[in-house]
Amino acid sequence: MSRVVVLTGASSGIGRAAALAFAQRGDRVVLAARGLPDLSAVAEESGGLAIPADISDGASVDALAAAAVRAYGRIDVWVDTAAVMAYGKFEDLPPSVFDKVVTTDLLGAANVARAALRVFRAQGQGTLVLCSSLLAHVTVPYMSAYVTAKWGLRGLIRTLRQETRDAPGITVCTVAPGSVDTPIYQRAANYAGRAGSPPPPVAAPSKVAEAILRQVDKPRPEVSVGLANRLIEFGFVVLPPVYDALVTTMMRTFGLSRHKIEAHEGNVFHPAQDLEQASGPDLNAQNSQFGSGGAP
Repeated sequence: MSRVVVLTGASSGIGRAAALAFAQRGDRVVLAARGLPDLSAVAEESGGLAIPADISDGASVDALAAAAVRAYGRIDVWVDTAAVMAYGKFEDLPPSVFDKVVTTDLLGAANVARAALRVFRAQGQGTLVLCSSLLAHVTVPYMSAYVTAKWGLRGLIRTLRQETRDAPGITVCTVAPGSVDTPIYQRAANYAGRAGSPPPPVAAPSKVAEAILRQVDKPRPEVSVGLANRLIEFGFVVLPPVYDALVTTMMRTFGLSRHKIEAHEGNVFHPAQDLEQASGPDLNAQNSQFGSGGAP
């Protein structure tokens, strides 16, 4: 029997790849993101139902859940991959940017979990897959807001698994990718002076989508996606002085490109389409220098 799958963050990257993968195997997909043009394109590709929603707004997420239940009678799976990112030293990030990244990536995921679990409790079953990151297990400079959010999300996920032990039909799990070829790096806010770049090795979104589908079919607490993830985690935990001595150089070499750019808010406050329409020629030129990119 086909599942009803809600995907938040479905307009690009991992969310888009997962939507297409679920649809290809016959599941019915409800797609949500802030930007309607890209979302509509994915809906056309997948045959899904597009519902614009901002996960940082709890009421918006609740309305999405209600719309999915009205349309299909239930929600079997909810996958959240929505995220924004900001580059720059902590002291250089405007507080509003730092706060919005944490609000979207951590509190937004909490909004999703709250809405999904409410539906799952009423049904007695459901699977929640939250997209975490390698950066929920290690820290790197110039990404303090994203790291803070993902470490917090890791704690939330563990707590949710403990609190749903009384409901055998409900599963909470996560996928933790390293670098993935999505636009998040280029759309990120940037106060580092140099454009973001996905550090190698970079996985295709389809690889993460495959891991998400495996989590739905045979759930595990967490699945890591990335050839170097375990090695990086080992260095962080077992050799912290060495890791800390090397990570800034590695980040500046592989995590930031050589393209110099002016400070900007990226898509932290507005969808990518709004950014392109309102940013003017300077930011658009900066974005065009480094293409479609990738993200954790």
